[in-house]
Amino acid sequence: MSVFALKCIALYLMVLDHVGFYFVDYIPYGLYLFLRILGRCSYPLFLFCMTQGYRHTRSRKKYLLRLYLGSLFMTGFALFVDAVFPVEGFGYGFHNIFLSLFLVGILISTIEAFQKDKKTGLIMAGCIFILQFWFSIAPRYIPVLRNYNGDICTGIFPNLALNEYGLLFIILGIAMYFLYNQKETFTIVYLLFCIAQYSDEMLNGEGGVPIQWFMALALPFMLRYNGERGRSFKYFFYVFYPAHTFLLFYLANFVWG
Repeated sequence: MSVFALKCIALYLMVLDHVGFYFVDYIPYGLYLFLRILGRCSYPLFLFCMTQGYRHTRSRKKYLLRLYLGSLFMTGFALFVDAVFPVEGFGYGFHNIFLSLFLVGILISTIEAFQKDKKTGLIMAGCIFILQFWFSIAPRYIPVLRNYNGDICTGIFPNLALNEYGLLFIILGIAMYFLYNQKETFTIVYLLFCIAQYSDEMLNGEGGVPIQWFMALALPFMLRYNGERGRSFKYFFYVFYPAHTFLLFYLANFVWG
């Protein structure tokens, strides 16, 4: 199964997940839960595809730049939608998978740089720390940032802890990259991660049904990866991601709502 095939599956599951997310008030709870469970597989698949694409890309700098520019766009787009189409409650939400994938790529490059040259790796790690420090103090020196929450600020100054799915999934992405040729180890690490997600939701959830651990269903697809890229539609996703979230948001709030 190629990266293209895996991305298609992830894309389909992402749409189903967001249908449940936006139409929660208009569909039966059982259907909502089913859609959200299926959607738990989407992000891990995208994460896996990113790590394999990052391994084979011709220019990592351009790859990371595209992801960072995507993060900036989604940050501005979220502000635009909430300002022009205000609704009560959660609103459009903050969708920024580009930010998370960008952070995975940065950390992978830092680790590999350290393996080749410790001085270079430490310098890169220091730059990451400076970025985290700047995130915390930026509102003091850029007054306009005081009007926005952490989700907006991290879209501009990427924060390792504050991103879609959080730091643990960044670490999972790194594990996907470095365990690529160790399928048995990758399998058990991924399954243990899923178990940890179940435990976390049981302890820290809001009393609902734990669903994130269903991301285990994505594992068979990853294990079928054949090392081929397949067809390329990298720019399609950069357009489809904001387009489909806005369409579903608009339909849920201004057509059905």
